[in-house]
Amino acid sequence: MNKIAIIIPSRLKAQRLPNKPLKLINNKEMILHVYDRAIKSEVGKVYVATPDQEIIDTVKIAGGNAIKTSDNHETGTDRVFEVFEKTLNSEPDVVINLQGDMPNIQPQAISNLVSYMSKNKCDIGTLASDFNSDTEIQDPNIVKVAVKEKLINNNFLNALDFFRINENSIYKLYHHIGIYAFTNKALIRYVSLKRSKLELDRKLEQLRALENKMSIHVGYIESSPLSVDTEEDLIEVKNLMEKNEKN
Repeated sequence: MNKIAIIIPSRLKAQRLPNKPLKLINNKEMILHVYDRAIKSEVGKVYVATPDQEIIDTVKIAGGNAIKTSDNHETGTDRVFEVFEKTLNSEPDVVINLQGDMPNIQPQAISNLVSYMSKNKCDIGTLASDFNSDTEIQDPNIVKVAVKEKLINNNFLNALDFFRINENSIYKLYHHIGIYAFTNKALIRYVSLKRSKLELDRKLEQLRALENKMSIHVGYIESSPLSVDTEEDLIEVKNLMEKNEKN
């Protein structure tokens, strides 16, 4: 592969936790924690894609790259595509869509995903981890991914389904991590497709790819980065990251 780009879609208008990209963790905005983790993966250039000037200013003051995007995008992937197409001239061979609400994602997890994408075995690559408790399996805020066999380190499997509500799936379930690696062609095709029924019903973008026969391979990571969707999530990740910093 010649060129990799990590693009972090971010906006202030989150329904459950407004202004969450600018919430402070260890006296640093959440979006900057995600940006720094992406930089430390050392796989390619990193950009924040946002319609909000406040986020742009925060990232640029910290020395990062932030691109102003349209305020009319329906999904984060549409926002990623705008930067891919207009700023990067559709040149990257692989584009990483990294969610801006995972401040404690491990840089190694990002680089491992990019390494797998170099094998050209799928349209889209993503990651998953074990559940930390039985309650997580029932938590609708946690996205589940279904695969046919047990996930192990350095082994990627076909993702069979994604959902928020566990309906006694016959497959093995894992905690899905909000990161997607698209090949150049897959990203271009994906955004050309209409939003699918399951995507809208479950509010999960990746189902558009599955419903259109695009291959998604999922790999295993031992650590489960916290996705911050609520005030309770923010408190939990703050406590965890503050504790790790002291250690």
